[in-house]
Amino acid sequence: MNENSADFLPLRVTSVSADGKRSFDKRGKQRLIEACLQPGVSVAGMALKAGVNANQLWRWIRRHKTRSVGGTAVADTPEVPPAAFVPVIEVTDTTPVVVPQQPEKPRVLPAPVRRESMPASQRPPLPSRLVAQLPNGVSLELECMGHDTALVKAMIDALRVR
Repeated sequence: MNENSADFLPLRVTSVSADGKRSFDKRGKQRLIEACLQPGVSVAGMALKAGVNANQLWRWIRRHKTRSVGGTAVADTPEVPPAAFVPVIEVTDTTPVVVPQQPEKPRVLPAPVRRESMPASQRPPLPSRLVAQLPNGVSLELECMGHDTALVKAMIDALRVR
């Protein structure tokens, strides 16, 4: 969309109802929808320039597409299969590199380690765990040893502020 075709922006408000709902110039609204249907146009950016909510503009676009196809909405773009993950490998020499498709499983499991009991005085101290569930859904887990008390205190103070 070039500079000359944006002369209808921002949209002209034709009326405002008692509940605050705005009505816009029909021709300007139609030009805005058509401009949004052009390839590479950001609907959110156009909504900002037009002075309307982006969600409202998306509703106008969907309604326009439904009306123009006779009641059946059409997809914006043809369905494109998602790109496959391609591993990137740095090659520093010219010898061929063979990358296995799946990691090889060990043929023999290691023998289990036998634990010997030791007196409590000789055992290393167990780590302390701090688990916090934040209101935004983030879960924080901190595992500390005895010498990390300053870190635990700082974490608790930081969480208390939030």
